[in-house]
Amino acid sequence: PNPFNPTTSIQFGLPTTATVKLSVYNVLGQLVDVLINERRQAGFHTVNFDAVDLSSGVYLFRIEAGSFVDSKKMVLMK
Repeated sequence: PNPFNPTTSIQFGLPTTATVKLSVYNVLGQLVDVLINERRQAGFHTVNFDAVDLSSGVYLFRIEAGSFVDSKKMVLMK
């Protein structure tokens, strides 16, 4: 949920088994963290993001799974 402080959970569903890469970027497009980059089974998944060492601001998470790619905004408020 937005905003968050300092942790949040990112949930996603996979219709089939796929390699999933979940990355976090700052508003400048700089990579902040790669949360997962691994094969996951079909179903619903939750990945925790701990931003305790980051400054308040807007961040984007990008999920890539097979041919699917999506990005969402997160707001960190400390």
